[in-house]
Amino acid sequence: MSDKSTANKKLSVSNVSLIWFGAGISLAEILSGASLAGLGFGKAMLATIIGHLIGGALMFAAGMIGARTGKSAMETVKVSFGNYGGLLFALLNVIQLLGWTAIMIYDGAITANGIFGTGHGVWAVVIGVLIIVWLLIGLESLGKINTVAMALLFILSIALCVVIFSGGNVIGATPDLEVLGGYVPGFGGAVELAAAMPISWLPLISDYTSNTEKPFKATLSGTVVYNLVSIFMYMIGIGAVLCLKSMDLAEIMMAAGFGIAGMLIVIFSTVTTTFLDAFSAGMSFRSITEKVSVKVVAIVVAALGTVAAIIWPMDNITNFLYFIGSVFTPMIGVMIADFFILRQKGENGKFNFANLVVWLIGFAVYRGLLYVDANPDAVAPFLASMVGALGETIPCLAVTMIATVVAGKIKGSANKKTK
Repeated sequence: MSDKSTANKKLSVSNVSLIWFGAGISLAEILSGASLAGLGFGKAMLATIIGHLIGGALMFAAGMIGARTGKSAMETVKVSFGNYGGLLFALLNVIQLLGWTAIMIYDGAITANGIFGTGHGVWAVVIGVLIIVWLLIGLESLGKINTVAMALLFILSIALCVVIFSGGNVIGATPDLEVLGGYVPGFGGAVELAAAMPISWLPLISDYTSNTEKPFKATLSGTVVYNLVSIFMYMIGIGAVLCLKSMDLAEIMMAAGFGIAGMLIVIFSTVTTTFLDAFSAGMSFRSITEKVSVKVVAIVVAALGTVAAIIWPMDNITNFLYFIGSVFTPMIGVMIADFFILRQKGENGKFNFANLVVWLIGFAVYRGLLYVDANPDAVAPFLASMVGALGETIPCLAVTMIATVVAGKIKGSANKKTK
């Protein structure tokens, strides 16, 4: 897949939908859903749906910026933060995507090893090689392969869901705190963990919506498909903990009677999701420098992720998800206000210092609200109640969007006076 062919060949609505279907069927989604099971099925599912509605709306907005401008994800960031300011987010995104690549390969390898043995390092190499093969085939040439893989994953995921939920009364099941390690999130925290998944795709989605035959339909279809599938995978994770009393994916697969079928789910879901992470890492790096091709960077990221998955344990990604939220929620808040309200379309010079300051404020607000959520007794009761009910994303978005509009209006007035 050359960079030139990527630029010239447009993706159909069905291709975009298949890409995001594959992104939604993910072991990370199952594990994240499992971490919410301490709330019980009803509250955990409500938090999952609310979180995905919030994250999905942001995901659609980010995708539409790319669809309307025809720019890749990190190129759209430059519109709001300046050519050099956008490099900060491109670098942070490459780091995030390298992290996701390693995490996904690690989860897939650990689970496959739990089903068939041979050592998680061997499975990490197998998955890493398949991701590289996917990258070499190319985004536009994956049509038939993706269709077969997605159909297989869909059938197997439905079968896994049926087996899990036929194992007991999931709605009335009492969470086993020992299985959960004593972890029970607050409702606001659960919403954040659900929103974090679609939010993690904000710095990527325009890489796939900026070059489509029908930009609006492709963006809407991709967003809806991803979030529906992601909610479904969260539900599997919640149900597995409540019915099968386990957070270990290998144990869940074996308890469900999935041997080879379980291995296929693990490997194909990991490859189809992680392929996007590696490819977009290449796109983001190209925003930093055009001296290296997208494909080369993507393959290097896949290789580094494989090595990291072999060396380092990555069992708890909660803090990683919160880091993603704190970096990219205020970023997209600034971009939404800048693009849809202030109607900023052109480049913003080398730096847009006002928007960078607003982003920094939003980052601080998000981290501060995380502290409140984790230490409710250390702050005023009304603040603890607000964060417990709303989470961190909505207040952070409100602050950054309002601040961006105010800063933009002040800047616009100042420019008029100087003229």
